[in-house]
Amino acid sequence: MTKKVHRYSSDSIDVTYDLNRCIHAEECVHGLPAVFDKAKRPWIQPANSNADELAAVIERCPTGSLHYERKDNGSKETPDPVNTITLAVNGPLYVRGDIEIVSPDGGAIILKDTRVALCRCGNSQNKPFCDNAHIDAGFMATDTLYAESTAEKNPSESPRLKITPQNNGSLMIEGNYILRNQARETLDEGSKVWLCRCGGSQKKPFCDGSHKKNGFKSVVN
Repeated sequence: MTKKVHRYSSDSIDVTYDLNRCIHAEECVHGLPAVFDKAKRPWIQPANSNADELAAVIERCPTGSLHYERKDNGSKETPDPVNTITLAVNGPLYVRGDIEIVSPDGGAIILKDTRVALCRCGNSQNKPFCDNAHIDAGFMATDTLYAESTAEKNPSESPRLKITPQNNGSLMIEGNYILRNQARETLDEGSKVWLCRCGGSQKKPFCDGSHKKNGFKSVVN
């Protein structure tokens, strides 16, 4: 999918908006309606707020669709001190922390970020990211563990959370993390785990190999 990143500027801060990663969580429009107003053009007007307030609201964007660049010597965004993976009911995996997404063979870095929403219904046209396809697909999944944890528990020395979307398979997660429900309560924690992204696992959020049977394809043709 072609990258569609737009930039909106004020004297103190630039805001970037990646259209393809936005799933309308609306943290921005509720947090700062004077800046983020879908009825206006341009719909992002960073001059309508101070840079500190605007940066704080942007950091609430769960998909990483919104980012900022300070021009006033203000603080840059830093990763959360603890990597978290939050299960959205009938929706994606919201990941926060020191994130590195790599290619299936591990040879290339696809993205470094602090916030991403990853598809777990199997239907996104922008894999591995969520594009709200779960809504039309009628995807259903609770924010609980369907089965006993399969995570490895050996703490990693690195703060980074490495995510490898495996070819026609699961998401391999490597690095220390906390797995949470939608209320942000801890369900599990570990240092390595394989999470379902085909939508078919009977042991959600963990992979059970269903992708081998249901014809899941990780590349959109």
